[in-house]
Amino acid sequence: MMCKMALAPLLQTPTCSLIKFRKAKVVVVMGATGAGKSRLTMDLAAQYPAEIINSDKMKVYEGLDILTNKITKEERDGMPHHLLGVVDPETDFTAENFVLEASLALKSVVGRKKLPIISGGSNSFIEALVEDREFRSSYETCFLWVDVELSVLYQVLADRIDRKVVNGMVDEVREFYNPKADYSKGIRRAIGVQELDSYFRAIDSSYTDEKTLDMLLDSAIHEMKINTCKLARRQVEKIHQLINVKGWQINRLDATKVYKKNHSEDADGNKISIEF
Repeated sequence: MMCKMALAPLLQTPTCSLIKFRKAKVVVVMGATGAGKSRLTMDLAAQYPAEIINSDKMKVYEGLDILTNKITKEERDGMPHHLLGVVDPETDFTAENFVLEASLALKSVVGRKKLPIISGGSNSFIEALVEDREFRSSYETCFLWVDVELSVLYQVLADRIDRKVVNGMVDEVREFYNPKADYSKGIRRAIGVQELDSYFRAIDSSYTDEKTLDMLLDSAIHEMKINTCKLARRQVEKIHQLINVKGWQINRLDATKVYKKNHSEDADGNKISIEF
């Protein structure tokens, strides 16, 4: 059964009712990078008059669309997205900034009598918003966690990085490269920017041979895969903390079986068919 069919009764439970509510309803789609949040979000948005608010701290920035795995204009299919590719990549967009901008977007979406769907892997952004006093007094939240067994997800993430390379990621980051840049600020914190630094420096050096360049690129890609898997593990650990320590009522949707069958397509912004 497709997730949009299975989620219909879930979204009408006491903790996730989209039909009867006193406060404005907000759906929050959570999960590790690559777990299928974007596909699920688009499926949900197709069921309700909805608009999507991005909560991924790297996707808020303009640029590096391949590296950050932004959902494309074609994949959005006319669905309004907020806080996606709109922030100056040289600036720092903090959790406090997110609370302010997301709150404005929420008011705008609700004012148009649409369902806001907040979707992204940056749990620190989501936590800051949900614990904001104004948010708690104004909205009732339904949390959906797309979960994939990490041993399965790790292979999906590695394959996704290989596809990014094929799709032009290295050239994209090369155009953005600045040897004097601060990797602790803005979009340069994204996994893949700093990892490729040594490779780009070697390209700029007339003393580096082709074999060394190939080795440096392979090393950078391998490091990206390791760091992405570490990120996924931290994201899942944070969700467990929100459940076990803070008592958040989060509905877990296990997509592991589907990924074992279909991991050749990335669900976090591409074409995999998600079933639950």
